[in-house]
Amino acid sequence: MNVGIVKNQAKILHSACPHDCPSTCALDVEITEDGKIGRLRGSADNSYTAGVICAKVARYSERMYHPDRLLKPLIRKGEKGGGDWHEVHFDDALDLIAEKFIQTEQRHGAESIWPYYYAGTMGIVQINSIRRLTYAKRYSSMHGTVCITPAWTGFAMGTGAVRGVDPREMAKSDCIVIWGTNPVSTQINVWTHAAKARKTRGTKIVVIDIYDNPTMKQADHKVILKPGTDGALACAIMHILFRDGLADWDYLNKFSDDPKGLEAHLRDKTPQWASDITGLPVDEIEALAQLMGHTKRTYLRLGYGFARQQNGAVNMHAALSIATVLGAWQHEGGGAFHNNAEITSLDASYVTGTKMLDEDARVMDQSKIGRVLTGDADALLGGPQVHAMLIQNTNPANIAPEQRRVREGFMREDLFTAVHEQFMTDTAKLADVVLPATMFLEHDDIYKGGGHQHVILGPKAVDGPTNELGGPRENLYVIDGLAKRLGFGDREDFNMTARQHLDRILADSGYGEYEAFAAKKWVDEQPDFETSHFLNGFAHEDGKFHFKPNWKETETINLPPKRLGRMGDIDLLPEFPDYLASPEIVDDKHPFRFATSPARAFLNSTFAETPSSIKQEGGRPEILIHPDDAGDLNIAEGDLVTIGNDRGEVSVHTRFFDGVRRGVLIQEGLWPNSSFAKGEGINTLTSADSIAPFGGVAFHDNKVWLRAG
Repeated sequence: MNVGIVKNQAKILHSACPHDCPSTCALDVEITEDGKIGRLRGSADNSYTAGVICAKVARYSERMYHPDRLLKPLIRKGEKGGGDWHEVHFDDALDLIAEKFIQTEQRHGAESIWPYYYAGTMGIVQINSIRRLTYAKRYSSMHGTVCITPAWTGFAMGTGAVRGVDPREMAKSDCIVIWGTNPVSTQINVWTHAAKARKTRGTKIVVIDIYDNPTMKQADHKVILKPGTDGALACAIMHILFRDGLADWDYLNKFSDDPKGLEAHLRDKTPQWASDITGLPVDEIEALAQLMGHTKRTYLRLGYGFARQQNGAVNMHAALSIATVLGAWQHEGGGAFHNNAEITSLDASYVTGTKMLDEDARVMDQSKIGRVLTGDADALLGGPQVHAMLIQNTNPANIAPEQRRVREGFMREDLFTAVHEQFMTDTAKLADVVLPATMFLEHDDIYKGGGHQHVILGPKAVDGPTNELGGPRENLYVIDGLAKRLGFGDREDFNMTARQHLDRILADSGYGEYEAFAAKKWVDEQPDFETSHFLNGFAHEDGKFHFKPNWKETETINLPPKRLGRMGDIDLLPEFPDYLASPEIVDDKHPFRFATSPARAFLNSTFAETPSSIKQEGGRPEILIHPDDAGDLNIAEGDLVTIGNDRGEVSVHTRFFDGVRRGVLIQEGLWPNSSFAKGEGINTLTSADSIAPFGGVAFHDNKVWLRAG
């Protein structure tokens, strides 16, 4: 039971934000007298959340009680995408899905069914149950590549693990470098701890990004570089550190693999060399290196943004290497951090069904869904075409690259698609069956924060809406309901409530009884200082930080399943940190670089349906363009323009913005496809080509043309 306190006639319960954000905020949830969700606030007694959450989650009741929320199961009546639906009972919808899956398996084999999911909820039970069904039935599995892969790979190639310095230590830093993330908009807690350091210690905050975003506007030093050139900046900074005697040789000789080789490699990576690539003035590069070099407590907070390039893993590794050249890991408030994925002892193997995993089963790249559904033999790994899908926690018709191919695939009449969703998303519109889903306060779950160190319980706070057709149901209900219809009715793991799964997870993880954990609300899993700072050695077998990553190695956290193998052009990856040019370099036909950066009021495609978020983002998608670029093209502010490349074109209105470099275009947020003038979303322009070495999507790495109208 989620026991709360009564305050001003409202009960306050505890939970955690479930959405695809590293902050995973600890929440205090207000329950009104009529049993509904009121205001959500950050838990003040959680040392990372520290009482602060983003505005969109604070207004979560607006989303839960939205008039357009899906409440009844739907079966398509007319043509695909036509919007003609028939309401049915939840049991009847599950019967139909199971019938279609059985028919598909009989005709085309089990691998022709592809359960597809991602991180619309980060709850361990609700996100992972679909994997248990996949493994039990030997359906095709999915390698998740739309978010973390290049960033985690680049970090792990250096340190040997995806973990780092306690993010709360930013409050004890003297220089914080926020690189490739916009926390004021997307991870407000990062900014909370950075601002605390500036207030109490006079800490200098550096923000490195490709445009003057809300975080940069509050920085002491703003660094706006050309997209995809982060590796060049990192190399020039390290060149200066070696050149000026600011590298910590005692530390390097003890803790790194080849510091002399790195120094020699960087001798020609001069500030002028980097200036020509990044567009930054030489004196700006020099000043940044001097600030970091003379500040022992320098903390590099490395985000996902600059890893969403074709050279993303290389860029992450290069930026991370600066902390080692500085020897910053030795100092409290110094070092680097990206994500704490590997610190928790949370054991979810039972809910995931790991023991049933067949290592030889087909595992397809999530990002290549457009190619998979249109029959690309390479994307299908030589296996059968996909003829049935169950989709949970993601919206590929909006967020996946190569949107035209994605839509073409979903429109196939020989493809059966069931979507379990909260709103009629772009993907749900193309489905054959749509099932209404609960929201996180309507079911039990447990969460771990990649951006911090807590495992947080998220108990059910309120009952979901009900109706004569069954009402919304949690992911677990759908998976177990299908499993029973597919022949697993006698299996214990398909006959457990979410609470029972939590009991098992807590026991397997050594966390004790549920009630005791619920009383604590969370556990702090941050390793001790020496482990967090790698002072007992880095996580590679030799205990060293690797300036020379073996990009072809077979033992790393991000290695895809063996049926996929290494991905992208491995042979291009450099021996030492370096600048690796993206294939999306501008040319005469495509004179602009284009990035799709996160919006403050959306979270990927979530919250794009709530009125307050739409209003905050200006009511429509807009492309940020430098006024001088617009002037050269005789384009006025607010004009409808078309941007395009070989993958398609998108019509969008302009907004003048001198905080972006000339030749660079920015569009913030994943707006629904229908929000664009011609109904095609922004990921029409994005390539599904894999980022080396283990996959990922270069969402921020597109060359495009632009024309009026």
